[in-house]
Amino acid sequence: MSKLTLYFIRHAEKPEGSWPGPGLTLDGTKDKESLVIRGWQRAGAWAALFGAGLEGSTYAKPAAVYAATPGTTVNKGPSKRPFETASPLAARLGLEVPNTTYGKGQEATLVKELLTLSGVVLVCWEHQAIVESIIPLLPVRRGKPPTAWPEDRFDVVLRFKRKEGGKSDGFAFKELYPRLLAGDSDTPL
Repeated sequence: MSKLTLYFIRHAEKPEGSWPGPGLTLDGTKDKESLVIRGWQRAGAWAALFGAGLEGSTYAKPAAVYAATPGTTVNKGPSKRPFETASPLAARLGLEVPNTTYGKGQEATLVKELLTLSGVVLVCWEHQAIVESIIPLLPVRRGKPPTAWPEDRFDVVLRFKRKEGGKSDGFAFKELYPRLLAGDSDTPL
């Protein structure tokens, strides 16, 4: 097996009643399926963190960025939030856009593809699908991934690292708390 680091983040902040305000598209048009202002701030912070290319960093520079295809959330509106969250990072890395080949409900096919890759990959997805549909498909040899992701947590990175070769092709798991914005927490999920 080749060396692979997978980072999973959930989409950034979304509209929730009167706070944190309305969802807005990149051009400022109100859209309930888009990020709120704080979500756009977080998307920029993720781009700065993962796009810095600091060698030996806990937050390595991805060679590929995946986001759920906009409009694929079953029984809900066409959420653009995973794509909007990952787009600033993709742009900083010189990618035209995040890879949106897969949508919500296609997690098994996504994981199958991810497991064939090498290097560093970041995936931005809907939080419940990450813990319910993606994590159970990853062979974890060390660490205990979360089984739930609270609605109000947008500040966590789930890292899965697979070493090259060796007897096991499983991943070592670690939960990371970069605390990019005021109010972010270092409390485990």
